[in-house]
Amino acid sequence: MEDTTPILVGAGQFTEKGVSPEKAHPPMGIAAEAAKAAMADTGLGAALAPHICTLAMIRIFPDSTNRPRMVHGFGRAENPPRAIARRIGAKPRHAIYSQVGGNTPQKLISEMCERIVAGDVSMALIAGAEAIQTTKDAARLGLTLDWQEEDEGSLDDRGIGSNFVTAHEFAHGIGIPIQTYPLFENVIRGKQGHSVEQHLQAMGALFAPFTRVAARNPYSFYGTERSAEELATPGGENRYISFPYPRWMNAMDGVNQGSAVILTSVGKARELGIPPSNWVFIHGVGEAVEKLVSFREDYSRAPAMRLSGRKALDMAGIGIDQIDFIDLYSCFPSAVEVACDELGLAYDDPRGLTVTGGLPFFGGPGNSYSLNAIAAMQPLLRGKPGSYGLIGANGGYLSKQGTGIYSTTPTEGTWARENPASYQGEIDGLPDVPFTETPSGSGTIETYTVCFGRGGPERGIVIGRLGDGTRFIANTPTDAATLNGLMDRESLGRPGTVTSAEGRNVFTPD
Repeated sequence: MEDTTPILVGAGQFTEKGVSPEKAHPPMGIAAEAAKAAMADTGLGAALAPHICTLAMIRIFPDSTNRPRMVHGFGRAENPPRAIARRIGAKPRHAIYSQVGGNTPQKLISEMCERIVAGDVSMALIAGAEAIQTTKDAARLGLTLDWQEEDEGSLDDRGIGSNFVTAHEFAHGIGIPIQTYPLFENVIRGKQGHSVEQHLQAMGALFAPFTRVAARNPYSFYGTERSAEELATPGGENRYISFPYPRWMNAMDGVNQGSAVILTSVGKARELGIPPSNWVFIHGVGEAVEKLVSFREDYSRAPAMRLSGRKALDMAGIGIDQIDFIDLYSCFPSAVEVACDELGLAYDDPRGLTVTGGLPFFGGPGNSYSLNAIAAMQPLLRGKPGSYGLIGANGGYLSKQGTGIYSTTPTEGTWARENPASYQGEIDGLPDVPFTETPSGSGTIETYTVCFGRGGPERGIVIGRLGDGTRFIANTPTDAATLNGLMDRESLGRPGTVTSAEGRNVFTPD
C-alpha cells in the first residue's frame, strides 16, 4: 500500500421529502447537504473543506438533453460545482460538470483515482443530486422559484457528450428510456419462452426483493414494500407505461435526492488523521460502450456490460463468487436481467442485487443514482472488513457501462487501470446488423412495445426484420385494434408489411 494509493474516505446521502417548494433545496443545495454528510463521515466535518482541490458534479437531468423534458423556468446554477463549493466552504482548483449518463459516477471515480496517483488531485469530492419532485410540486401549485445561481471561477463543463440515439431512432420513439427498455424486455421474454403473464410474474419476483431493501433504507424516496403479485398486476396505480412494464417496474426520477463521496490518497488521509477504519479501496474498474441500438446483434445481451465487468473483476483479481454486496443498475427489469446474465449472477442471488432498493423504489436521481449506490456501499464494507462490493453503473439504453469493485482490503502496489480505449475495440469490432432507414415490403417483428398515456395505449414501436434479414424500426397504426392486438396475442415473430415515407416508417401487422 503506497502513499499515492487512492481511497474513498467519506460518503453521504440526503433525501428531502414533505417540504414545501418555497422551503425546499434546489439541486445544488441537495448536493451540498449530501457533501456535508460525506465530510462528516470522514470525521473531520467542515475542517475538510480547505483540502478539497477538485469538486465534480454529476450533470442534472434538466441540463442533460438538447430536447429538454423539464423546462421549469426557475433558473439554474451557471457553475454547479462551485455553487456546491460555496455552500460547504470549499475553494477547489478544479471544478467539473460531468457529461450525461448513469455510468458517470463510476467513470468519475476511475478518473479521480488516476489523477490522485499522478499527483494532479490530492482530494476530490464527487456529488450528484436532483430536485425534480420540487419542480413538479411548484408547477402544480403555480409557484415561481428563484434557483438562479451565479458563481465565479473556472468550470470544466464537459457537455452532454456523445449521442447514443440517432435522429431516425428518436423519430420512432427509441431513445426515450421508458419506451426503449421494454423493447429489450420482450426479447428476453421470448428467449425465456414466457407468455406475457408468466413474464409479468417473473419480473415481479425479480423486483419484490428490491422493494424490501428500499423499505428499510432511510434515504429511499418511495420505500414501500410490495409483493411480487402487486408488482406484476397492471391496473390502477400500477397502470402500464410501456408494455410489458407496469408503472412500478419503471425508474422513478421524480425525486429530491443527493449523494456525495470523497476520495484522497492514503498519504493525505494519514496526514489529516482520517482513520484507516474509514478507508475503502478501489480494487477494480472497467468501462465500455455499446453499439447504437439499431446495430446490436441481440437485444437480450450487452457485450459492453460483460466486458466492463470482466475488466473490473480481473483488475481486482477475484471472481463474481467472491463478491459480498452487489448493486446493479435497475432502471427497468431488463437492465437487471441482462446484467445478471452478463456477470454470471442468478436472478434470485441470495446476496441480493441492490444495496439501495433500486431506481423504481429507492428512487432514480437522474445520472447520479449509482453515486447513491456507492455511498450506500461504504458502511456495508466497513461493517464487514475484507468484504467486496460490486457496483454496476449503466447509462443510456444499456449504452455506457461502468463497473467498480470496492473493499476495505488494501490494494497492492501502484494503483493502475487498463485504459478503456485499449479494449473498446472488442465492442467496436463486433459485426453490425444490416439496417435500413427506408424499409419496404414484408417483414416480421423482432421486438415491440406499446406506449401508454393515461387514457390507454397510444403508440406502437416495432423493431423488425425484412425477408433478407435487414433490420428496420417503425411505428404501427395507432388504432385501438392494432395496439391492443400487439398485446393480446404473441407478437414476437409476427408478420406484416412495412412502408416508408418522409422519414417515418409504419409497420402494419398481419
